[in-house]
Order: sequence, then C-alpha cells, then structure tokens
Amino acid sequence: MAAGDTSHRVAVVTGASSGIGLYTALGLARSGMRVVMAGRNRERTEAARDFVTTRVGEAQVETALADFASLAAVRRLADEILARCPQLDVLVNNAGLLSPRYRLSEDGYELTFAVNHLAPFLLTNLLLDRLKASAPARIITVASRAHRGNRIDLTTITGSRGWSMGKAYGRSKLCNILFTRELARRLEGSGAIATCLHPGVVATGFGDRGGLVEFGWRLLKPFMISAEKGAETTLFLATVADPAPFNGGYVVGKVLERPDPAALDNGMAQRLWDESARLVGL
Repeated sequence: MAAGDTSHRVAVVTGASSGIGLYTALGLARSGMRVVMAGRNRERTEAARDFVTTRVGEAQVETALADFASLAAVRRLADEILARCPQLDVLVNNAGLLSPRYRLSEDGYELTFAVNHLAPFLLTNLLLDRLKASAPARIITVASRAHRGNRIDLTTITGSRGWSMGKAYGRSKLCNILFTRELARRLEGSGAIATCLHPGVVATGFGDRGGLVEFGWRLLKPFMISAEKGAETTLFLATVADPAPFNGGYVVGKVLERPDPAALDNGMAQRLWDESARLVGL
C-alpha cells in the first residue's frame, strides 16, 4: 500500500466521544479508514458514532468503551481492539483530563497523570506489536504547549506534593512528549513512527468541570479555535504521505516546533518510561 493511501487502513481514536477526538474520527472516516472510536460513556460514544456515520457515506465506524482512570479498563480495551483488528495502522492517543481538584485513579495514582499519561502509555504498549506488524503505522499523541515551564520529579509524580490543577496538567503533557521521544527511539527500524502535537487552544467541553474552572473556561471560549480546527494537525499526521520527518517530534500547526528543554531530556525520557512500566505492571 502506498504511503498516504488511507484506504483499508484501521485507526483507533481515544477520547472520541466529543471535541478533538470526535472530529479526528470524522476526518479519518472521510479519508476511508475503518475507525474505532473509544470513549468512556456508552451513550455519548454511540451518539458520536452516529454523528460520524450520518456525515460519511459507507463509513466503517465502531465504538469501544474504557474509563482511562482504570488500568484494568485500558487492558480490556486493548484486548478488545486486538480481537477486532488484525491490522492496526493508526493509534491516536487523544483522551485527556483537566481535573479541578486532587483526585486518585482507581489504581491509586494522581488522576491527571493516570489518565493523560499512564493510560495511553499502557494502551500503546499493549497494541505495539500489532502496530509494528501493520507497518507503516503511526502513533500520534495529543500533547500541549501547557508542558512548557514544567519539570518532572519521578518520586512525587503520582502523589499530592506540590499539586495544582495547572501543574498536574502541564506535567502530564510533558510526559506525553517525553514518552513520544522514547517510543520513537524504541521504534527505530520497525517501520512505525511516533509523534505528538499541540492542537491549539480548543473550545470544547474539556474545561466544563464546574465552579471557577468552568466559569473561566467559558470566558475564554470566544477566543479559542473550534474542535474541528483543533483536529487538523492530528489528521495531517495520520494521513501525510511521508510521516518520517515528524518521528519523535512535537508538531504545532503541522510543522515541527522545539519543545521546552525539559522535553528534550533523553535520560528523563528513559527513566519516565521505566517508571511508567513499573506503575502499570509491564
């Protein structure tokens, strides 16, 4: 199959029930891919599937459910995808969380870190052999410019020390970039590539969590881009004819951008990988 030819390809998009994930799924379906839309809520995920199928004739769109606050649920999702998809060409790690208060995941880890980093780390690793066997394959992780100015202390990253909503989110997005760098290094020669991106500041339901967070988000929404616009870079990376120049990179507006120096620390990328593997039981 020629590079850039999306017919007969299979893509999984997490966080696909709304926002950027929904429009990513729509764009991939329009390109001719078979798309598995993964979401947390059955009703919302099925409604998202209907949204796509009513806009794309003969779309091959399926749903799968998983709450990324549970590593067991991530494992079940991976098992389901492997059972359904003998071929897997694109994995879009899009699901994300902005928590207004300190909370723990089902496994006892700080929730933002668990959902935004540990869950996609585990899912990617569980699907990695299938992705490599389907090469050329692409693993695309939605990061954020919010990573800038943050630093990681692996001894405290799963706990409450120094926690704030912004710091927790920013650190998790820094983890996304470090994970991508280390993953790209490990994929060298496999025919699969890993890349990450900043989608822009998108007007979605992401910040609709109640209280001051929701109030502030609503004030800012008129200055944000649409979810459809926010999906453009993800779709570009999923369908560009030659993704190799973006391997291991951080992409903004469809071009490579240099991330914060902390995101370029290869030693930290390897240590984060090792600690993440320990935490998720790989």
